[in-house]
Amino acid sequence: MKIFWSPLAVERLENIFEYISKENVSAAKKMVDKIFKKAESLSKYPERGRVVPEASRDDIREVFENEYRIIYRIESLKIFILTIRNFKQLLAENEIA
Repeated sequence: MKIFWSPLAVERLENIFEYISKENVSAAKKMVDKIFKKAESLSKYPERGRVVPEASRDDIREVFENEYRIIYRIESLKIFILTIRNFKQLLAENEIA
């Protein structure tokens, strides 16, 4: 399956990098790399993530990397990374469109 990133997910990844890099650029690079690798690994096992509780839809799932939720949508032969959120943050409805 092919992985596609939404503009929002890319923006969130950039924000994560900026936030962490204020304290430690190396740690920021490592975290972004971990998130990216976890998202890319979904191409082999897209249904391994749990259904997002706020969405209650089988096609909207999430996997975790440290304290971040990688929220994605499965379509026939595609996976769309919709957003990345801290695990304490609920998913906003406008982020799953």
